[in-house]
Amino acid sequence: MSEKHLIVLDLDGTLLKDDKTISPRTKSVLQNLKKNGHEVMIATGRPFRSSEPYYHEIGMTTPIVNFNGAFVHHPLSVSWGMHHSPLDIKVARDIVEALDQYRYFNIIAEVKDDVYVHYHDDKLINVFKMGNPNVTTGDLRRFLQDSPTSMLIHTDEDDVRQIRKHLSDVHAEVIDHRRWADPWHVIEIVKNGLSKAVGIDKVAKDLGIPKQRIIAFGDEDNDLEMIDYAGTGVAMGNGIEQLKSVANHITLSNEEDGIAIFLEEKFNIKSA
Repeated sequence: MSEKHLIVLDLDGTLLKDDKTISPRTKSVLQNLKKNGHEVMIATGRPFRSSEPYYHEIGMTTPIVNFNGAFVHHPLSVSWGMHHSPLDIKVARDIVEALDQYRYFNIIAEVKDDVYVHYHDDKLINVFKMGNPNVTTGDLRRFLQDSPTSMLIHTDEDDVRQIRKHLSDVHAEVIDHRRWADPWHVIEIVKNGLSKAVGIDKVAKDLGIPKQRIIAFGDEDNDLEMIDYAGTGVAMGNGIEQLKSVANHITLSNEEDGIAIFLEEKFNIKSA
């Protein structure tokens, strides 16, 4: 085989098609590469509970990066350790307090697998119920007692910039924030200095794989650091323009087997 590579996959808009499934062609290519000694891992903004089914579907045996680097662990090895870097609880409450000055639909805080929702919203709660977390509804200033792994602000597209400006002006030294696009306009907040790249670096060092043999695939704002970090950063055809501008390569979209096609060519794999 060629030298061992680490293949890193974002989930939504990247590994997953729009219907949240993995295409048979992509699954086959990834399993082929695993069989040939390469490592395949997930790096996602999702919590572990909603990425675990895809981890097992591919048959991964690596650590996983969740919450954009705020939670890194090995699902198959307790001894590997757990890296959990939550926001300070006081900062989280200050953010909720300040949001009273802005227009927004809801705020969600997650403490690993516990979900706290500021305003009751059945549709939103349903989105976060994958993996059967504990869900608490009510004013986060009262009900959130532990430092959250991440926070999400669901707002209108027109209000995203104003809220992000406030977060940068007031909390730049203690938080990082990123944006999700369609179909939800969401600002995601994690502790300052965290990113998918930080988590991937821990895993790559443990596996003994240098940066030049890391191939990372992504499509969104929260993939920028890992695409820049990887020896080969690949933006999906459906990705944002900012990501495409820093990527080494652009492949086809998540609906067109972009990951499979890139890896087939890279590793000279014949399509089934």
